[in-house]
Amino acid sequence: MFMSQSVEVLIVGAGPTGLALACDLARRRVAFKIIDLAPAYFIGSKGKGLQPRSLEVLDDFGIIDEILRLGKFHIPFRGYDGSKVLGERDIHEGRNPTPSTPYASPLIIRQWRVEERLRALLEKQGGKVELSTELVGLEQDESGVAAKVRREGGEETIHCQYLVAADGGRSFVRKLLEVPFEGETWTDERMYVGDVRLRGLDREAWHSWPNHPDGLLALCPLPSTDMFQFQAQIPKGEEHEPSLELFQRIVNERAGGMDIELIDAPWLSLYRANVRMAARFRIGRVFLAGDAAHVHSPAGGQGMNTGIQDAYNLGWKLESVLRGAPDALLDTYEEERLPVAASVLGLSTKLHRQITGNGEEKLRRDAVTLQLGITYKEMSLSKRSGDVNLKIAAGDRAPDAPGLDLEGKPIRLFDVFRGPQFTLMRLFPGKSARAIEGELVDVKRVDVLASPSIKDAASASKIFVDAFGHVAESYGGGPGDCLLVRSDGYVGWIGPEIDFADLQDYLGQVSAK
Repeated sequence: MFMSQSVEVLIVGAGPTGLALACDLARRRVAFKIIDLAPAYFIGSKGKGLQPRSLEVLDDFGIIDEILRLGKFHIPFRGYDGSKVLGERDIHEGRNPTPSTPYASPLIIRQWRVEERLRALLEKQGGKVELSTELVGLEQDESGVAAKVRREGGEETIHCQYLVAADGGRSFVRKLLEVPFEGETWTDERMYVGDVRLRGLDREAWHSWPNHPDGLLALCPLPSTDMFQFQAQIPKGEEHEPSLELFQRIVNERAGGMDIELIDAPWLSLYRANVRMAARFRIGRVFLAGDAAHVHSPAGGQGMNTGIQDAYNLGWKLESVLRGAPDALLDTYEEERLPVAASVLGLSTKLHRQITGNGEEKLRRDAVTLQLGITYKEMSLSKRSGDVNLKIAAGDRAPDAPGLDLEGKPIRLFDVFRGPQFTLMRLFPGKSARAIEGELVDVKRVDVLASPSIKDAASASKIFVDAFGHVAESYGGGPGDCLLVRSDGYVGWIGPEIDFADLQDYLGQVSAK
């Protein structure tokens, strides 16, 4: 049976990257399909950490409370030599929420839990993953993409304006389009990984045996489950099919005297470290995202997070171009995300070497690792007009801040930013502030006031009272200075209120208006 369907965007792959993009497109009312080759949802712990920047994305999606309930912050590492405890340390000690950064350290949570919550959000928005659906071919031209898919009922062609490949490290799309996947496979650096149930360990620490001659063993409790993630380096020259019996033998040898009993293992795997990146992220009307574009060492919890943020960067650009913005806007996806992937790949490699090299725990855990320090400064969508001096630059992440609304109720800047629109934020306009001229379609307007005096705000759709001074502390600026915050939480344009002609020019680059 041959059928034909038509959508604006086809997403291939329903992991965290594809699901995040689907949720973003759904709230933007973009017509899309999301397909996956698998017949059922995967429930193994491929990844187990959400970085603070990804938590901000999920906050914007409105599901952060559910995510936080299913995970746990600050699980300390407890090191052993056999049964002897060497010490315990929280490598994120001292990283606590601040007014500008509500999520300051990684959340330990199983990847499939994240996917589960994203699927629930997608279904609430009216979307659904189409399982057992295999992409078997595609052709593209200036008018769109024809994607041939196969499922139980036969084959069909899905016509779309754009196709996003989020189909993993072995991406069919990337291979079909012959995009070079540059990097290396570390054949001598292999690990057994799996999810196990066990007796003999508490769930209050990430248990680690770093100094055994055969290599590292680690058992990390997985929140909202009764399981631990098992990780064990494989000595050179040895490789066996993973099994519960093999995992138990490794535990007995490397944690001797601990009396740890593995009860069962719902998922077991053998992992070979790959560090690779696609040479291009855009090929005509096709985009590579997540592991299809870049694969990482598991160290530092970068892979799933980088993919989610790929989707967050691409979603609004697809919507804008579909509604009439210049096609060149889509080139900025590769411009902005490819350097991030390259940087994160280097970071995860360094972390991997630190973890597996000699057992030391002197790991880098700063704003770059946490993905809060990612910036698009000096790129084509980061603009500055006039004489404005702020503490942040165009291209930087827009910080959060607690404040009050005009009724004195608590509110956060992230509450103001939430949603698929851009936000124009004017800082501390004085009594002589004039109304913002011209129509700014699909742009929220907010005036930030030092005190709750409504007469000081002119033509703003929302008032944010910086009652505690945190906007002034994080953003700086003078009366009437303005920032345009993109819907992915980065500052796009900075300028004085007298330069709204420049703002209109900027909006002409990023929107259909």
